[in-house]
Amino acid sequence: MTKHLPPRVLGTFTIAMITVAAIVSLKNLPLSAVFGLSSVFYFVVAALVFFIPIALVTAELASTWPKAGGNYIWVGEAFGKPVGFFALWMAWMESIAWFPTILAFTAAMLAHLIAPVFPGLENSKFFYFIVMLSVFWGGTFLNFLGIETSGWVSTLGVISGTIIPGALIIGLGLWWWMVGHQCCIDFSWSMLIPDFHLDNMVFFSGILLGLAGVEVAAFHIRESKNPQKTYPKALAIAALIILTISILGTLAIAIVVPQQDISLLSGIIQAFTEFLKPFNMLWAVPVLAGLALIGSLAGINTWTVGPAKGLLVTAEDGFLPKHMKRVNEKGVPVGMLIFQAVVGTLLSFVFLRMDSHSAAYWVLTALSAQFTVVQYILVFAAALWLRYKKPEVHRAFKVPGGNITMWVITVIGIAACLFGFWIVFVPPSQLQTGDQTEYQLMLVISFIILALLPLYMSEVRRRKLKSVKKS
Repeated sequence: MTKHLPPRVLGTFTIAMITVAAIVSLKNLPLSAVFGLSSVFYFVVAALVFFIPIALVTAELASTWPKAGGNYIWVGEAFGKPVGFFALWMAWMESIAWFPTILAFTAAMLAHLIAPVFPGLENSKFFYFIVMLSVFWGGTFLNFLGIETSGWVSTLGVISGTIIPGALIIGLGLWWWMVGHQCCIDFSWSMLIPDFHLDNMVFFSGILLGLAGVEVAAFHIRESKNPQKTYPKALAIAALIILTISILGTLAIAIVVPQQDISLLSGIIQAFTEFLKPFNMLWAVPVLAGLALIGSLAGINTWTVGPAKGLLVTAEDGFLPKHMKRVNEKGVPVGMLIFQAVVGTLLSFVFLRMDSHSAAYWVLTALSAQFTVVQYILVFAAALWLRYKKPEVHRAFKVPGGNITMWVITVIGIAACLFGFWIVFVPPSQLQTGDQTEYQLMLVISFIILALLPLYMSEVRRRKLKSVKKS
């Protein structure tokens, strides 16, 4: 008699930790540190209008339609496969636009690591560009070999790139404040509320982007015991941890680096430099840069092939052209990886075009944020529409409060996404982004070109299906 093992059950804490691991990144802290103390306000607002709504909505969708494909399946169930394909394509474009930002962060950390031997490279555009392309294409070709990264490598990346430097910078920030060192921000109630000038609020879309990714945890909801009770608790714990780490880490940078001097790429290193000066331990700065470098390389390796493989699910329905769905003998989607690397390379030229690394970093962050909010608008709309289109389908987890609550959170979520999409067209006052028209055209043209491609592919598919029916 065969003895069956009991199903694996994920508890509240495990679901919460999956959510935290999917979202928390120290790379995003300098961007929010530019807000100073008012970053607390923006984080709380972003959690209420974006993070919690999308977490609840994706939990219901993932528990009801748990098939591989995520957005493609959910949005496709609501509005048809072509719209689902567009939503999944937006998610892929988000990651492609995101790649140059993590590659630039990698280059910055490498520059600080080798600074004792080769000083000044952190200011070189060509050094950044060469490192970015070398790491990106090198990682792409390595993935052609089908080498699977073991779990301990990913764990090492999280520990070295997030946990150690994150705990250290928060601890040093608390110490700096408690011993009474001079702070670069004023801890007063008046400074907690921002001035709401549009050119100061633009980085809010970056905070939204930093809180994206909660759907990763939603995919595990069927593995949890009593998800109707477990998931809301896990969400509350995760939100508290994420906000605590993000807020304390942000303030740790803001209290030692003046807002106008914060580098969006090297803000963490700037903070560590100031913190370690009283201890005469500046020798440790390159070591910390090395730890962050390991973490970023692990993240790049994880994300190089993952999103591309996710889009392969649409190949079965005939959306992808032949050259893009080509898979080698190792099962690696080489056509999509090459397309991804080419687009990422073209976007990386922004670092040669812009006057500063921070400005280039922000342009690509803004573009990635636009793709992010578009896909989430479709997810919000799909969740609401499916409540009416397919009410009979059993939902292992259902957003509490009936359809009224679903209307409230989806309308709020869509409104937040629309604001995040629009606000990035306002050049931030903290950065020198050059000519305003050129800045806006870069965002518009890049978004339109990359957004038109899935529409063209869907039209080609429609014509093929039509011709098959006629024949």
